[in-house]
Amino acid sequence: MRILVVGGGGREHALVWKIAQSPLVTKIYCAPGNAGIAQHAECIPLAADDLDALTHFAETQRIDLTVVGPEVPLIAGIVDRFEARGLRIFGPSPDPARIEGSKIFAKRLMHDAGIPTAAFAVCDSEAEAFAYLDTFYSERPQDTKIVVKADGIAAGKGVTVANNADEARAAVRNMMQTRVFGASGDRVVIEECLVGEEASIMAITDGRTIVPLLPSQDHKRVFDGDHGANTGGMGAYAPVPILPPDTVAKTMEQIIAPAVAAIRDLGIPYRGVLYAGVMVTAQGIKTIEFNCRFGDPETQAILPLLESDLVPILLASIDGTLDQQTIRWRNGSAVCVVAASGGYPGDFAKGKPISGLDRASAERDCLIFHAGTKTHNNQIVTDGGRVLSVTGVGNTLLDAVASAYNGIGQITFDGIHYRRDIAAHSLRPH
Repeated sequence: MRILVVGGGGREHALVWKIAQSPLVTKIYCAPGNAGIAQHAECIPLAADDLDALTHFAETQRIDLTVVGPEVPLIAGIVDRFEARGLRIFGPSPDPARIEGSKIFAKRLMHDAGIPTAAFAVCDSEAEAFAYLDTFYSERPQDTKIVVKADGIAAGKGVTVANNADEARAAVRNMMQTRVFGASGDRVVIEECLVGEEASIMAITDGRTIVPLLPSQDHKRVFDGDHGANTGGMGAYAPVPILPPDTVAKTMEQIIAPAVAAIRDLGIPYRGVLYAGVMVTAQGIKTIEFNCRFGDPETQAILPLLESDLVPILLASIDGTLDQQTIRWRNGSAVCVVAASGGYPGDFAKGKPISGLDRASAERDCLIFHAGTKTHNNQIVTDGGRVLSVTGVGNTLLDAVASAYNGIGQITFDGIHYRRDIAAHSLRPH
């Protein structure tokens, strides 16, 4: 089989790495790819959102299966484009992909399907948002936390957890007046701030059969102790103690399955990955958000634990035969630590030479997944905010943490920054 992977981050490197292990695969392309992906696939200089060029490439190169990493091409309609040409592609059509593309669509779907989530309000203007906040805080202390979300996609950064009324109003201004997220902030969702421990659960579905992947936990804040600005993700680990198998089953029953059914009832089955960000609260599991694709960096922690061939699973999602697949996992844990450029998620420099990749790869049970990298003058250099994902695998969570940090400790570039506490919460006695 000839495979095309769309995207160029750490998630896509993990996908390419896993797909390359399949005996069904003869050739892998990746668009646009990165310096690490080039070790496993032929990188094609096509942007992930250039749907016309990607469709033409898949047709002319007789691609048997396309796997889409990022949400932007999915929401823009790449699946419909490919399927109209008879091309097999893994991922949801644009209408179901609105579950990530629009926070408002997702929240209303949750409400209508009885999926547990935070109480919320949809605001179409700054004045409406301020009026809602005035009402909200008239009944509560001014230091009550509340969450403000841009309606559209914002690279994982369109959510503000406001610590008080002033921060909430500032978040609304940033989104709706200053337009820091562009048109994504034209409408906002304001919702109660859930209290508990956050986790992620992804499932692959063909629209009826739903197969859960291992639960994981992302670390969104840039600094240790969950301080600083939100990022696309500074690390993840899997599996997660707060989501044991019985809790995963309950999450599938109360959250994932009703969402898949609700979307099917709208007329277009959901095929691909459905990712639920959940909060384990004292009142039970509640849904924070849905995503329509593999998580990043969660994928870099989950795929190294997958023993099964990934390619037949992806094909079964497309063909509606997922009920015939059995997914096998290895015992143990995986921990992914992201090495970021200095200044990320704000301004950062590019083109910094990266040293120590060979030493890191030589560490026991250590995998390097490239994200923001490129090759310049035969040297791998930084080319993004999140530069690398270093994943450690071990029989225990402690072993996996040691492997990840032993590996990332070998890597240097000017301004390198990474969190030192990935998975530490689960290692502390409770």
